[in-house]
Amino acid sequence: MKFIDGFWLLKNGVKPYYGLQAVKVDQLPDGYELQVSTKPIRHRGDTLGGPVLTVKVHSPTEGVVGVNICHFSNAEPLVNIPLFPNSKPVPNVKLNKVGSDHTLSTAGLEVLITENPYTITFKSPKRILTFAGPRHQGVFDVPSQWTLSSASNSSCMATDPGSNPNPQPPPPLVRYINSELNISPGELIYGFGEQFGAFVKNGQSIKIWNQDGGTSSEQAYKCVPFYMTNRGYGVFINHPGEVEVEVGSEKVSRVGVSTVGSSLEYFIIYGETPLQILERYTRMTGRPPILPSWTFGLWLSTSFLTSYSSDTVSGFLQGMQDRNIPVRVFHLDCFWMKQYEWCSFTFDPDNFPDPKGYLAQIKQKFSVKICVWINPYISQLSPIFKEGVKGGYFIQRKDGTPWQWDLWQPGLAVVDFTNPQACEWYKAKLNSLIDIGVDSERIPHTSVKFHDGSDPMRMHNMYSIIYNELVFNLIRDRMGEGEAVVFARASFAGGQRFPVHWGGDCESTWEAMAEAMRGCLSLTLSGFAFASHDIGGFEGHPPPEIYQRWVAFGLFSSHSRLHGSSSYRVPWNYGEEAAKNMATLLEAKHSLMPYLYQLAIEATQTGHPLQRAMFLEFPEDQNTHHLDRQFMLGPSLLVAPVFVPQEEETDYYIPAGRWTNFWDHKRTVVGPTWIKERVGLDDVPVWVRAGTVLLRGPPNTRRPDYDYGKDLRVELFSLAEGETSATVPGGATVRADRKDGKVKVTIEGNANIDSVFVIGAGNTERVVKVDAGAKEVVCELS
Repeated sequence: MKFIDGFWLLKNGVKPYYGLQAVKVDQLPDGYELQVSTKPIRHRGDTLGGPVLTVKVHSPTEGVVGVNICHFSNAEPLVNIPLFPNSKPVPNVKLNKVGSDHTLSTAGLEVLITENPYTITFKSPKRILTFAGPRHQGVFDVPSQWTLSSASNSSCMATDPGSNPNPQPPPPLVRYINSELNISPGELIYGFGEQFGAFVKNGQSIKIWNQDGGTSSEQAYKCVPFYMTNRGYGVFINHPGEVEVEVGSEKVSRVGVSTVGSSLEYFIIYGETPLQILERYTRMTGRPPILPSWTFGLWLSTSFLTSYSSDTVSGFLQGMQDRNIPVRVFHLDCFWMKQYEWCSFTFDPDNFPDPKGYLAQIKQKFSVKICVWINPYISQLSPIFKEGVKGGYFIQRKDGTPWQWDLWQPGLAVVDFTNPQACEWYKAKLNSLIDIGVDSERIPHTSVKFHDGSDPMRMHNMYSIIYNELVFNLIRDRMGEGEAVVFARASFAGGQRFPVHWGGDCESTWEAMAEAMRGCLSLTLSGFAFASHDIGGFEGHPPPEIYQRWVAFGLFSSHSRLHGSSSYRVPWNYGEEAAKNMATLLEAKHSLMPYLYQLAIEATQTGHPLQRAMFLEFPEDQNTHHLDRQFMLGPSLLVAPVFVPQEEETDYYIPAGRWTNFWDHKRTVVGPTWIKERVGLDDVPVWVRAGTVLLRGPPNTRRPDYDYGKDLRVELFSLAEGETSATVPGGATVRADRKDGKVKVTIEGNANIDSVFVIGAGNTERVVKVDAGAKEVVCELS
């Protein structure tokens, strides 16, 4: 929210109450509680009236300090972001007082609180990270007309007459609580979930409010109240409802955070590296579970508005198999159900007369898993709508009738997952789908009520988490631990616990492909380990060249799905050359599964993402801080998708060190340097970092799920003297020790070597084939 007119003046009618002076400080076991006046206190008479802010500065876990600013003390709200849902906090805090100054320190993060003027400064061992200076916190009374542009008043839900037939007049004043943190010269801000605009967020106004707006606007499906800076810290805003963030867009040297209500809490998260910041953030908000290995294969969709039936599905799967592009997951989009009946959870009998028999047949013949499109909306034409009304399973208006509207489906209602009986009803529908062989965003917030009394404003963003959790847990309960997955579009803070997520509806253009990448990178900077997108774009029909470039980007993403709106995404629609190139890329991804799946395992332990913005791996290299058209896939592979036509040159950046081309091991480059080159449609720039022990599976597995410890191909890239290692999924360790012109490769644990490639030793490549089951290989470098 912007409260000022320029820098010196307030908007007409806005009245601020800034926190000016800490009049009382109480020490707590993990921090301090302060009473902060909003006017100078010179004598007793100045204490008459307020507002007075209660500010708690505390450390819940090491390297993290929370600041909770409260105006009115209300009862604990029903809807909150779960903290430490699957990892325990690690308390580590020291408190000290010198004169009127109070300090708190935890794992390298030190906080200094001064009483008059009231300030909070956050320091690392190297420098001041940020600070809340005088007048950086407060409450604001704002005339209603100034808030009409906010999401809470302009959302399509709120303006739809069917959603709010008896609107109440707005109050004359709306009270906001606001806090600001300093932006230092050269400091860059990233994150806020899946944002499709400029990768660096400085200068942007960002609303943490999930909306279905495609990928070409400021709206986003997965808003996350977390950002990271290149100065060594992150900020998690612990609020489930609408939060407005001015990233140097109201005051150019401050990040301003505001929300309607009486309290606001944020956490400063310090890390010696950006990856450590993510470790500490995901300890607080959750880490992903282990995913089934089959999810890393190729997903193929029927697309949305296309015509399809059981014959269409079989034809697609056979065509992919014939072209050596095995599909691992087949996705049936909306029209697996009858039109106007979403969601009925029933296959359209005209197109799928025997769904159970048919699904069993294609699963056996083509070795695919089946995914179907569902959502929590129930059309009034659905055969189960009356069940939901009778049971009281839908979100209701305040008069007790179901909330309905006509966007998307006729008279749709929305399942109320705060109602335990509604949850059981919905799960029963999902169970019936699993029984026949299935494997695997707009929410009202005005003039509605939830079963448990939850505040609709706080529920709006959290609804996606509650919904995804219900579906994920049901699949896990049915299929077993490590076998559950959802493919979700909407999410929020903590949603990384219920993967996987894709980027939403994008166009079929170069620009949209770049939007998809910025969305992926911003999402994985916000605690999500995995990211996906609609290969080829969703809207429109991509030209063959864009399709092929997007396939390369998609198959070097953690999860890869071919999906469109009104046209199919099978490769032969774009030429047989496209199919041939896709086969090569898919084979490469299958071969990389020992590397990729180990990254997925590590994500469950650390929260580190698979697709990483370049500065996550190279924070000291300022050339990486703005890069948004390339990424690291784990710590070892640099991927630079192409966003220009074939006749134009693409350019990308290579950080310091020796790098070897993934496709042609004779091609090496020493960074830091920029590469400018023309790239053929059968290629995508992928480079391997020096010192990498890259583990790959055997050729022609035709699937991502196989025994990763059997017949390993070990590739050693520009190893320095000494020992380095890599881990095989399952726990075995491959060690490579270079010494005196030799490299000895040994395996500890249940795995064996098929071949060793020694790459970058005197610009030569040596291949050593070994006997089946070998545990040790010695390679001569001379």
